[in-house]
Amino acid sequence: MDNYTESVHDVKVNSKESAFYVDAAKYWEQVPPTVDGMLGGLSSISDIDLKGSQRFLNSIYQLVECPGKERALDGGAGIGRVTQGFLMKNFPVVDLVEQDRQFLEEAKKALEPTKHKGKFFNIGLQKFIPEVGVYDIMWVQWVLGHLTDDDLISFFIRCKSGLKPKGLLVLKENLTSSGEVEMDNTDSSVTRPRALIIELIKKAGLRVVKEQKQQRFPNDLYEVRMFAIQPV
Repeated sequence: MDNYTESVHDVKVNSKESAFYVDAAKYWEQVPPTVDGMLGGLSSISDIDLKGSQRFLNSIYQLVECPGKERALDGGAGIGRVTQGFLMKNFPVVDLVEQDRQFLEEAKKALEPTKHKGKFFNIGLQKFIPEVGVYDIMWVQWVLGHLTDDDLISFFIRCKSGLKPKGLLVLKENLTSSGEVEMDNTDSSVTRPRALIIELIKKAGLRVVKEQKQQRFPNDLYEVRMFAIQPV
């Protein structure tokens, strides 16, 4: 049994916060390890998503102080869709962090025939501690809603230590248009407004150096934005 699973069973669910994580873990345990499962039945947007991410990454390397291209992290990697879809095309080494063991095993299978080089971490981002000073890009997509505000700030702070001197943390996330935090009880997650995301970034001692809206997504979905951030 992996450490993450053990920690889930040891958690006392007598607080709202711990139940938030346990409920999310239980939800994802029931989700099939497929692209459709990762995207909530919207596998049709995967290619659009990956191309948008690649364009944003390209724009990052047009910055004056741009990161290197040696090692990346895929945070909340699921079955490795983002790693295989575009990170591996840009970085020779990509590490994956994913709390669901079934998803991570599927990622290993999918990446085995490729030339993938990197580590697999079976742990939630709220507990993940990156190695110090090793990442050029830390890509974290569609998973921030599974962290509480306090844990998100702590995660951002730990990411700062994991970055190389010119490294960047990149967030790609759904945003509410209501200006309010919206709770999804189905998968135990929240969707935050842009203003709150920016506030949490600042509280962690980081700043946004590049921001871009994902284009060509269906109009009935949340707005999705990408943020490249670095230590202040």
